[in-house]
Amino acid sequence: MPERFVIPTPIPGPYAHGPLSQRQADVPRGTVTSAQWLSTIFPGTHREYFVYVPAQYTPDKPANLMVFQDGGGYANETGDMRVPIVFDNLIHQGKMPVTIALMINPGYFPPVAPDKQPVSNRSFEYDTLSDQYVRFLLEEMIPAVAGKYRLANDPSCRAICGASSGGICSWTVAWQRPDAFGKVLSHVGSFADIRGGHVYPTLLRKTPPKPIRCFLQAGSMDLEVGWGSWPLANLEMAASMQFMGYDYKLVFGDGAHDYKHGGAILPESLIWLWR
Repeated sequence: MPERFVIPTPIPGPYAHGPLSQRQADVPRGTVTSAQWLSTIFPGTHREYFVYVPAQYTPDKPANLMVFQDGGGYANETGDMRVPIVFDNLIHQGKMPVTIALMINPGYFPPVAPDKQPVSNRSFEYDTLSDQYVRFLLEEMIPAVAGKYRLANDPSCRAICGASSGGICSWTVAWQRPDAFGKVLSHVGSFADIRGGHVYPTLLRKTPPKPIRCFLQAGSMDLEVGWGSWPLANLEMAASMQFMGYDYKLVFGDGAHDYKHGGAILPESLIWLWR
């Protein structure tokens, strides 16, 4: 029988960025470029995306790939996540492989009139449990990057990350296509009944294990709403992964539904994920 899951004592905040999340004078800097995308898999949607390429990248060897949802938040060097800085430091120190980051914002529908606002397609894209979003990645976004840079195809060389609805989206992508993504990083993931995501803890237990490595960050003061309990949902995900023998790690703090804890431990998370 599997070892019994033990609910962890929350790690207390406040959560602060360490040296690996701060610019170091002797560390080569990668480049970040941005562009717009009009999707055909999500017809009518517009979005911005960002591509980080480490200084160590050369076309002689395919780079690993990591995809981030809500990409602008992860690309922001003064925000909580600071992906370009963290990648620069970890790659320079050899604590993660040479990895290109594809950071994608959710789609939106432009205003239909001057006095109207754009309409976000985020929840539909992220919280839906179908294969539509992973097809969007594999048929549209990743080929756009692969047209410029040489990318590894092995699922062990590909990771996906997101927060909140972006967290469950990342899990859904790997769950649908473990042949394309072998690693998941979820920050305060929304494994709740927004669009049926509450089924995952049970589905995990009833499905033969898939080759997915998963890092879960969650907080005891996360959301408690009609759609569900975010802390309990993440604990259930961790318990099901342990029951089924997944390669997983849960870091459970006392934070709320935000990026603060996830951002503070991003270097640790990436080192564990890419080990």
